[in-house]
Amino acid sequence: MNQTIDPSISHIYEAWHDTVRKKDLAGTAALYAKDALLETPLALAIYPERQSGLIRGRTAIKAFFEDSLRKFPSDLAQWHRTGTFFANGQQLTWEYPREAPKGEQVDLMEMMQIEHGLIQCHRVYWGWYGVRLLTPALARINAS
Repeated sequence: MNQTIDPSISHIYEAWHDTVRKKDLAGTAALYAKDALLETPLALAIYPERQSGLIRGRTAIKAFFEDSLRKFPSDLAQWHRTGTFFANGQQLTWEYPREAPKGEQVDLMEMMQIEHGLIQCHRVYWGWYGVRLLTPALARINAS
């Protein structure tokens, strides 16, 4: 069965990965709707005072990515992915697997709701390996 993939979905899949790897945070933020929602446990490590993994709005999402690079300057990920993604016309998902060509990396599942060619909602699910790496950082931040 040959399925046609919506070009806006393919664009988000390619552009998000490309801009994140290049640390083009303005380019990454431009892929989000103005009122987008990002949900990630990393937000708890970046903004412990918020007690939430929710980031609302394109401007706040861009600031979150900037703050993430400042607080976690070393790469936790190789940004290796298999090239396989799943889309149904509105949702897009793919994996950054734990096993990567240069060893282990943070294992993430990206789940995005796409509306009008932009990311409306983005949920990041961390696997066991990523949680193991994130836990000490959360403990250090929360202890201070």
